[in-house]
Amino acid sequence: MIGSIFNYTLIHAALRLSTPILMAALAVIISQQAGVLNLAVEGCMTLGAFMAICISHLTMNWFVALLAAIGIGLLISIVVGVAHIKFRADIFAVGMTINIFAVAITNFLLSAFFNVTGSFIPGKLASLPRLNLPFLGKNPILNSIINGYSFFEIGAIIMVFILHIFLFKTSNGLRLRSVGLNELAAETAGINIEKTKFAALLFSGIVGGMAGAHLSLGYTNFFTPGMVSGRGFMGIAAMFFSGAYPIVSWLACLLFGLIDSIGSRMQAYGLPAQFILMLPYVTTICVLVLSMWRQIRKKRRLSSSLRTLDRW
Repeated sequence: MIGSIFNYTLIHAALRLSTPILMAALAVIISQQAGVLNLAVEGCMTLGAFMAICISHLTMNWFVALLAAIGIGLLISIVVGVAHIKFRADIFAVGMTINIFAVAITNFLLSAFFNVTGSFIPGKLASLPRLNLPFLGKNPILNSIINGYSFFEIGAIIMVFILHIFLFKTSNGLRLRSVGLNELAAETAGINIEKTKFAALLFSGIVGGMAGAHLSLGYTNFFTPGMVSGRGFMGIAAMFFSGAYPIVSWLACLLFGLIDSIGSRMQAYGLPAQFILMLPYVTTICVLVLSMWRQIRKKRRLSSSLRTLDRW
């Protein structure tokens, strides 16, 4: 049993399962570094997945479908930006409203245009291309570990390092982080706060829409309104755990993917499905608790240092 669960194929499964969570985490990191927690990432993923599979089914072109998913992500980000930045609406209220709206509107559109209630499984679909290196086929281990990934699963890892370099190695990244760290100081330095936050939300929406497209075209080949299943919130948990650092968030997302893939394999050995399904969410809670504990320790050390300075 242990040998069939923990083997080299687990690497491939963990990477696949962690990708949508990682993309959600990257989307939230971009906005969080600018001081805006984009809770609407779950809604971006739901509507992005819906648009991607519908356009792919109608046009038989995965690239056009990807552009449609990115477009809906941008539209949601504009709504969030206008509501929160321009009209000062509470970001939590805006984000949760969009998340609930996304599930409701996709249910309605499935029924209205495709006469479907529940899952939409199109007969014809242009799914995402996958990596296939024929010379690895003779080696089952390398073939399992390297081949079979969609370009999102490879691209998401590349995006981790690109975002890290942008945030911590470029002047524009420094400006973005300064807005999240201290708005008054950033404004004094001549940075336009509203434009920076709005731009961060737009990039967050692009990545959120891409994450949705990956779910319906790369991870699966169907759509159901609840298919995101809290992956956006898992991405938020990974972001908080890492302190909005892309590379550390990636490691947290790999943990989520590993737990999920182990749970799926354990289900084949008669373990209750309810126990298996709750594993990713229990892991999310544990990660958030660990993140809060780290923040409390950091605050205590800072307070202790300030008291020491006061005594001096």
